[in-house]
Amino acid sequence: MKPFPRAEISGDALTSNLQRLRELAPHSKVMAVVKANGYGHGLLNVAKCLTTADGFGLARLEEALELRAGGIKAKLLLLEGFFRQNDLNTLVDHDIDTVVHHEFQIEMLEAAKLDKPVTVWMKVDSGMHRLGFNLAQFSSTYQRLLDCPQVAKPIHLMTHFACADEPENPATTNQAKRFNEMTKDLPGDRTLANSAAALYWQETQADWIRPGIALYGVSPVVGDFGCNHGLIPAMELVSQLIAVREHKAGDPVGYGSYWHAKQDTKLGVVAIGYGDGYPRNAPEGTPVWINGRLVPVVGRVSMDMLTVDLGIDATDAVGDDVLLWGKALPVEDVAEHIGTIAYELVTKLTPRVAVCLD
Repeated sequence: MKPFPRAEISGDALTSNLQRLRELAPHSKVMAVVKANGYGHGLLNVAKCLTTADGFGLARLEEALELRAGGIKAKLLLLEGFFRQNDLNTLVDHDIDTVVHHEFQIEMLEAAKLDKPVTVWMKVDSGMHRLGFNLAQFSSTYQRLLDCPQVAKPIHLMTHFACADEPENPATTNQAKRFNEMTKDLPGDRTLANSAAALYWQETQADWIRPGIALYGVSPVVGDFGCNHGLIPAMELVSQLIAVREHKAGDPVGYGSYWHAKQDTKLGVVAIGYGDGYPRNAPEGTPVWINGRLVPVVGRVSMDMLTVDLGIDATDAVGDDVLLWGKALPVEDVAEHIGTIAYELVTKLTPRVAVCLD
């Protein structure tokens, strides 16, 4: 018997999405971003599906070590870099690249005694203003890294876009121009493009692209869908009906009793709630897919369950599957109803949700 709730992950969809991104960026290597437990899809499972990726991007050292322990030999890059002095020895021992975005990291590199140099990606602040070295700092910082014997040469270069998910916003073009001007004629690889830039700003694709959400078949742009770019949703979030109840017009349901039925109907109770990562703030009307049709969430989402209005003529039964998002109901659509982004929905699933790789 299959567990519920469960996130059914399609390995075929993951590999198809990787191939599609290669087609869209034919001159770039792919740094598949698998941070946040593979965007909720299972870190090691995703990496083992994406064996043809040129490398993997991660947020934390612990994620990289999990991949190495799981047998992943590909290039690994810590996108936030290292935080502690003794992390550097771990990077060397496990052949892990690191982003350098702050002076404190350079100080640790200069003080380190390592068996071999560390491969560094210097982060340029071209306009995101979150991490990285700005124009005034760039030349002196680059030279400092060049002079550091603990840094492998050449130094690679990267930046991150603030507004790539806004296709009409010129900020991405301006950021790319600043980055290119700062790094002109320097050796080493370059990476600028996240998912949105890889899809919408082809001129930023450079030596490497760093797709995250697009790998999982989801568009990074509000109002857009992954399928519009030939991508396939890799996750289907599925649960079951655990009750079907006759419900009278005027009667409320759930905590706070703020929703009342406008007419006689049948309500279904679904075994998923905010304890599983489904948002408590999902409003009335948020769609779920049951037996080939959309039905609305009604009442307040609770910790372990939510209720849906099945309709007076419903023939749904206890044990029927309920799709919270997937191919028939894109997660982008659910996110828009809830007032969030698809990234948040797929990454906030809790350990109560079984992740099942197909």
